[in-house]
Amino acid sequence: MSKKPQPQKTGQIRIIGGQWRGRKLPVPDSPGLRPTTDRVRETLFNWLAPVLNEARCLDCFAGSGALGFEALSRYAGQTVLLESERSIAQQLQQNLQLLKSDKGLVVHTNALQWLAQTGTPFDVVFLDPPFRRNLLTETFTLLEQQGWLADEAWIYVEAETEHAVSDAPANWHLHREKTAGQVAYRLYVRRSPSINQTAGNEE
Repeated sequence: MSKKPQPQKTGQIRIIGGQWRGRKLPVPDSPGLRPTTDRVRETLFNWLAPVLNEARCLDCFAGSGALGFEALSRYAGQTVLLESERSIAQQLQQNLQLLKSDKGLVVHTNALQWLAQTGTPFDVVFLDPPFRRNLLTETFTLLEQQGWLADEAWIYVEAETEHAVSDAPANWHLHREKTAGQVAYRLYVRRSPSINQTAGNEE
């Protein structure tokens, strides 16, 4: 007797602030998918509150979409979510439809390949790549070299605690930093070279 195919397991994320506060969205149960925790998101979006309204946001390794959807809920002007795994990208698109949002765009793509093209500037960029794949350094380089960052862009980086983000570009100034368990998370603000020369060490 043949076994019936098992339906794909799903988890969920919860939007914690903004217009969709409390909404729960399904997330595929995919190996390595590691949504940013509620506590970390709450801290991050408190940091970003002064700059998020109408900001153009890029979620480079979208996964569950926890960061991108949270940004949209808090009135970001646009959020582009990049996801390499087809089934996860499809779920992200379905979740956008559930939220009835026309300000999100899901792109099924390899983030590094997508970033290798000439870009248009984003105000806020989320970088939460799969752990232990050494993706951050190349991502930093492409964001800078290909024109994806606004002059004073904010860049969020989430990584394993043992990964020292010492290779962040020199014009990225560390604004806030915390750890939660095995995760280190940092928020940088970018200065363009001209701004960097005049601003000195001002916060």
